[in-house]
Amino acid sequence: MKPVRILVSILSTCFASLAWSQQTTCTAHTPWAEFHKYSMQRSNPCEKVLDVNNVANLEMKWSYSVAAEVCSSPAVVNGVVYVGSDDYNVYALNASTGAKLWSFPTRYYIYSSPAVVNGVVYVGSFDHNLYALDASSGAKLWSYTTGGVVYSAPAVANRVVYVGSEDGKMYALNAKTGAELWSFTTGGSIDSSPAVANGVAYVGSYDKKVYALNASTGAKLWSYTTGGSVYSSPAVANGVVYIGSKDNKVYALSAKTGSRLWKHATGSWVYSSPAVANGAVYVGSYDGKVYALNAKTGSKLWSYATGNLVESSPAVANGVVYVGSHDHNVYALDAKTGAKLWSYATGSYVDGSPIVANGVVYAGSADGNAYAFGLK
Repeated sequence: MKPVRILVSILSTCFASLAWSQQTTCTAHTPWAEFHKYSMQRSNPCEKVLDVNNVANLEMKWSYSVAAEVCSSPAVVNGVVYVGSDDYNVYALNASTGAKLWSFPTRYYIYSSPAVVNGVVYVGSFDHNLYALDASSGAKLWSYTTGGVVYSAPAVANRVVYVGSEDGKMYALNAKTGAELWSFTTGGSIDSSPAVANGVAYVGSYDKKVYALNASTGAKLWSYTTGGSVYSSPAVANGVVYIGSKDNKVYALSAKTGSRLWKHATGSWVYSSPAVANGAVYVGSYDGKVYALNAKTGSKLWSYATGNLVESSPAVANGVVYVGSHDHNVYALDAKTGAKLWSYATGSYVDGSPIVANGVVYAGSADGNAYAFGLK
């Protein structure tokens, strides 16, 4: 039986997390290099192959089996998929075939989602370390030991790596050497993954707060208190921070001041991290539903009920929302209406968050597989 996780509910969960990405010019093989793509919005405007008219034709291109759950969310860069596993390893897989290129062993579970920047893979582990690995070979470049589990996915901006730890601290490390630049202590563990925008790092904490920190110094700019622990990771778009809370609500906060712009109540905890695209916020809830909310007002546009809780964070591309559920399925939903366009039943729950790039959807499952889905 799997060990009980520290400070986590008895349900098997793999909290989604985010990492920062700069806007990228669309190319024939545009990467999805970090958990959140394009300014922390978890949306891929470069996707032109899959759309609402053909996504129903998705089929499994390949699957790669490991010895344990795959709850880490993948990244794909230069024809390689990078993903972590509960078998303690980080994997690099051929994006076309699923063949293993290399693996790197840590000393415990990996739920952190890799960030791949400038030929380096940054990823956290339950062994308390953040690792920097050579993207081509998997060789360790450096590691940094925190005081707790590193559930958080790293965010990389301006040659600095930002990551949270269950020791309650947010760290800023030199991306090349791993040297600590600063750390900030909150009042609870941090599973939330930081978003970095306009010189500010945003992150949630178990102490029920969302923090805005000076990205250069770590000085607190503001904090906002929700009614529950904040496992969700922030998305930042158009001067607004969107984030969920264990108080069952989704919040929109001013990125500058932290003042609340709106909140929307779901039927249960919101561990899922929001995606933002085309004036809408997409997020999952433990009530089993995926929600689409008006980004300006928080009013509900639609909701879609899956068969179990939704901890996976949505990905949005070309009018389609992709998300996983504890009912074992990966879904494709119409971003405008919420209608189901496609689903695939894996062998267990899907907490990891899918990505879509270059006409392929990549996702992991607790059934021990990493999957790639493409058109027939």
